[in-house]
Amino acid sequence: MMAFLRAPMLALTFLSAVMLSIQTTSVRAADMDRLEAFLEVTGFDVALESIRLSADSAPQMLGMEAEAFGSEWSRLVKEVFDTDLMHDMALEILAKTLSDDLLTHAAGFYASDFGQRLVAAENRSHMIEDDELKTESGTAIIDGLVRIGSPRVSLLRDLNAASDTEDNAIRAIQEVQIRFLLAAAGAGVIELQMEEPDLRAALRAQEPEMRRLIQTNALANAAYTYQAFSNDEVAAYVAALSHPDMQEVYSLMNAVQFEIQANRFEEVATRLSRMQPSQDL
Repeated sequence: MMAFLRAPMLALTFLSAVMLSIQTTSVRAADMDRLEAFLEVTGFDVALESIRLSADSAPQMLGMEAEAFGSEWSRLVKEVFDTDLMHDMALEILAKTLSDDLLTHAAGFYASDFGQRLVAAENRSHMIEDDELKTESGTAIIDGLVRIGSPRVSLLRDLNAASDTEDNAIRAIQEVQIRFLLAAAGAGVIELQMEEPDLRAALRAQEPEMRRLIQTNALANAAYTYQAFSNDEVAAYVAALSHPDMQEVYSLMNAVQFEIQANRFEEVATRLSRMQPSQDL
């Protein structure tokens, strides 16, 4: 699906809200084969796999460096961010939350020739490990578009708005960072110097700057990811993502990805307790 933000920390409380927002009477467990096909045709399986690329941000959040752990860090990442494990976690959640109607709508769009071209571009973008290079390339594209007064910049902003990347990412970053820090403190990896309410307040104070960075990065990412698509095709994608059914699917997909990433970061916190002495944060 559309390139999800690879934010360093993402989360679940949002998933609960999404699940409540879906009419529970219309939701039933979809056939596993259909769910497997859904993950593949939408590119969500690759989006899940790309979660491991965010792993190096975990030590940085605790004032450490991944390099300090040497080969042990690579082993930890391979085990905690196991692709099959994350895949199964996604299937388990989707089987309980994704209705047949929503599955059919999203899969139908992404199974089209246009949809598969989009998925191929998004999959390539997801798996680029050098985020800095991608951001620099996307920013250069945006700068060029601005200089010539291209309407494409507005279209790319509309595309990001249609997938609600900004608001989702802000809620996710705040919640998962808190979950990760609390898990690290509980495991004895760090000693928190503030209570949870104060921690939440501190993160809320950072929200304006966080929003600005997310907007900038999301725009550069979209410019890079969809550079091979015409303005008309980008506009067509905006229209497809704006459909109410697709809006529900995206809310759920983002929430699933956020929960899996949060869950895996909590596991990292537990594992770090056996790899790194405690330190003050």
